[in-house]
Amino acid sequence: MHGLFKWSSKWWPGVIPLVIFWGIAAWTSTATVEGDLAARSNAALKDTVLDKRRISVDGRDVTFAANAFSEDGRVSAVASVEAVPGVRLVNDETRLVPEAKPFVWSAERDVVRVTLGGNSPLPSSRSKLMEAAKANLGGVEVVDQMGLARGAPLRFDSATALLLDQIGKLKDGRITLTDTKVNLSGMARELGGREAIAAALKNLPEGYSVAVNDIRAPPYVFQAYKDPVALTLTLTGYVPDNNVHAAVVAAAGRKFFSEKVVDNLKASIGAPSGFAAAVVPALGALSRLSTGTLVVSDREVKLSGDALHDAAANQIRGGLGRDFPQGWQYKAEISVKPASAPVDATVCQQLFAELLSKGRIRFESGRADIVSDSAGLLDRLIETAMRCPTVNIEIAGHTDGDGDEAANQTLSEKRAQAVMDYLVRAGLPASRFLPVGYGSTQPLAGNDTEDGKAQNRRIEFVVK
Repeated sequence: MHGLFKWSSKWWPGVIPLVIFWGIAAWTSTATVEGDLAARSNAALKDTVLDKRRISVDGRDVTFAANAFSEDGRVSAVASVEAVPGVRLVNDETRLVPEAKPFVWSAERDVVRVTLGGNSPLPSSRSKLMEAAKANLGGVEVVDQMGLARGAPLRFDSATALLLDQIGKLKDGRITLTDTKVNLSGMARELGGREAIAAALKNLPEGYSVAVNDIRAPPYVFQAYKDPVALTLTLTGYVPDNNVHAAVVAAAGRKFFSEKVVDNLKASIGAPSGFAAAVVPALGALSRLSTGTLVVSDREVKLSGDALHDAAANQIRGGLGRDFPQGWQYKAEISVKPASAPVDATVCQQLFAELLSKGRIRFESGRADIVSDSAGLLDRLIETAMRCPTVNIEIAGHTDGDGDEAANQTLSEKRAQAVMDYLVRAGLPASRFLPVGYGSTQPLAGNDTEDGKAQNRRIEFVVK
């Protein structure tokens, strides 16, 4: 008996490693089977549209959790796992993706990013929307805050693709799709953007409609800057069409007698009514300034700068807007340019001659009424007269050779008088001026051409 015990004690230690080896082999075999079942279960679901899919295996029992997008899809997915060879039991923890009522999707744009929110019906739709947003928005950051839900209307993908195209036309704003109703708000990026969006929305899929469109147009801005150093008038911003464009540039050419007109205007829709009727007289007021800026934004006109003398400043402040269409607002921030240094009679005559060589005082045809386009030139003549306060000045009126000689004589006298009256209203003493009419007796050019006759119709200032 003692010997038997002795033999057993020698045998027992050898069994322990065998048990350990057997346990490792059994565990390895089980782990391999579970891994294989998990891989084959996942493979069986590769063509199934699911969200938050999870497969876990315990022995040959599979726990399957996922969100499905339809009941048929859910049942089919469970059946696919149950059909995997080697699976004994499927613990079904699947459920349907929640249904959204109403089904809402949105795209919102601010200064730096576009955020997609609300719901998408499928992961593939969600991916397509993100890809389209990134491709269409030129590098703008796109943030995905979309969830997944059932209940999307038919043709959801087509509708949202069209709406994403409109986000690119906004400076900021929001587009919301609630079932089949579209709501839009915000500011268009460019003039014409609001109209372009409205036109595009006519192509929404069948059954979709616009409930609210509160897209605003950006301000319709026209600007003009008079630079006395560069002797330029720079026009920027927008005009309604090519005809108004040509009319505005032509008016600027008449009113600004010594400045080069730099035309950077563009034609665009969206102009307020009465645009040209407000811009043209506003340019006339700007022409009377030494330096100045005109800004027309929608129906508001702002004019700022330095007038050449006190009377001009008062006339501009009081007269700006008098000829504007109804509904237009205006603001004049006018100061007076510091007085220039006095000059002697010789320099005074040179300054008058130089000014009148660049521009002519214009009158209504056959009459002595001064055309408003001449206001800028007249203010410069007044400023010059103020610089030589001790000299007397003859205002000489001349006509072309057309018509009756006596009538021309009378017309030239009336026109000279009209100019003198203008200067006196500006505050210059009447005693300094002598209006004289010469009719057609002192032509500068022949009266056989229109250009020659235009040169002969003139006012001259002669320092005495």
